[in-house]
Amino acid sequence: MSFLFTSESVSEGHPDKVADQISDAILDAMLCQDPKSRVACETLVTTGLAVIAGEVTTKAYVDIQEIVRKTIKKIGYTKAEYMFDADSCGIITTLHQQSPDIAQGVNEGEGIDKEQGAGDQGMMFGYASRETPEYMPMALAFSHRILKKLAEVRKEGKIMTYLRPDSKSQVTIEYNDEGKPSRVHTIVVSTQHDEFGSDNQMLETIANDVKKHVISEVIPASLLDDKTIYHINPTGKFVIGGPHGDSGLTGRKIIVDTYGGKGAHGGGAFSGKDPSKVDRSAAYAARHVAKNLVAAGVADEILVQVAYAIGVSKPISININTYGTARVKMTDGQIAEKAGDLFDMRPKAIVDRLGLMNPIYQETASYGHVGREPFSKEVVLNYVEVQNTGDTVTEIRKSQKKMLEFFTWEKLDYVDSVKRAFGLD
Repeated sequence: MSFLFTSESVSEGHPDKVADQISDAILDAMLCQDPKSRVACETLVTTGLAVIAGEVTTKAYVDIQEIVRKTIKKIGYTKAEYMFDADSCGIITTLHQQSPDIAQGVNEGEGIDKEQGAGDQGMMFGYASRETPEYMPMALAFSHRILKKLAEVRKEGKIMTYLRPDSKSQVTIEYNDEGKPSRVHTIVVSTQHDEFGSDNQMLETIANDVKKHVISEVIPASLLDDKTIYHINPTGKFVIGGPHGDSGLTGRKIIVDTYGGKGAHGGGAFSGKDPSKVDRSAAYAARHVAKNLVAAGVADEILVQVAYAIGVSKPISININTYGTARVKMTDGQIAEKAGDLFDMRPKAIVDRLGLMNPIYQETASYGHVGREPFSKEVVLNYVEVQNTGDTVTEIRKSQKKMLEFFTWEKLDYVDSVKRAFGLD
C-alpha cells in the first residue's frame, strides 16, 4: 500500500537557528584557544535582544559581544526595520563554571571510572538509508536543499531581491507499494520578504519566483508532476519574521537537525555543547556507524542506538534496527555486536576518531548536522603561550593556521573494514 511521509527544514534566519548558530560560534571561539574547553552554551533571541546563558570551563578569553554580532550579521539581520539587527540588538551574558560534580565524571583520571566518561546519561541515535545520495530520508534532504538554495539566492542579491533571512520548507514524498519514493506529493515554502505592491502581487511574484529559481533547481524534475501540490507563503504575507516574529532558543529544532522524523531521536540537542557531551558526539558517531554500514551493503536502511551512563566510559548498550532490509544473514543483534567491535564508542575514542576537539561546529548549526558533504578548510587557531623566566610569568598570545576536517562523521572511511568484517568484499 502506498503512503506519504513529510519532513520540514528551517533556514539559518529562523529564530531557533539564529540561537543555534550563536551558541556554536561561541563554542568554536573557545575551542580555537582551548581545545579542552567545556561548554554548554544556550541562547535566547527575541525582539532586539540576545541572551547567552550556560556553563563554561575554559582557559580561553573570547569577546562574546563581538561573536554574537558577527554571527547575526553573517546570517543577514543587518537592517533596523527587522527589529533585530547585528549593530543595535542588546546582548546579555550569564555564563558560569561547569559543576565540579559533573566534571569529575568526565575528566580523564578522575571519578570512579578513570577513563573519560560520558558527560550525561541518555540514548543517541544515528540513521542512514539509500533513498538519496546523502544517505538521508528524501523528504528532509529535499527540504534542506530548498532552503539552502533560497539562502544562496538571497545572499547573491541578483534576483528575488525582496527576500529576508527567515524561511521554512516542508516536503511530502509519496511512496509506492514497495516502500520506495515515487514522487513529490506536496511542497510547502514560507519565506520572509520585504513589503512591495499589493498582497496579491507579492504572493504571485514570490510563488512564481520560488518555483522557477529555487524548487526547479534542486528537486529532480522526474519526481515533480502536474499533481504536485505547492503551498508557497500560504498565510498570504510574511514580512514580520526572525526573532521579532517569534523568539528563538538553542536546541529547539532537533528533528530538523537530524532525520526529519525518520528513525528516532534521543531528545538531546547539539548546538553549544562541546564533544564531552555525548548528546552531540555519540549522535555523530552513531550516524557514522549507520552510514558506513549502509554504504558497505549490510542493509538498505539502518537505525543505530547507543546509550550511556554519566561518568562511565563504555556504552551501556548498542542496538541496530535494519527494518528487515539486511543483506547479510545475521540478526540485527548480531549486526550490532559486530558493529560494536568495529567502532569504539567510548567518548574519548569518538572524539579522537572524528576530530571533535576542533572548532568545527558553527558549520553544523543550520541545514542539518548530518547528511552533509565532508570538507576541509584552513582555520586560524589562537592560543596563549606562557613563558616563565625567574620571577616573571609572561603570557604571549599567538595564532597558527591549521587545516581542519568538517563533518568527519559523514566520511565513508570504514566501508572497507565493514565489508571485510561482514564478508561482503
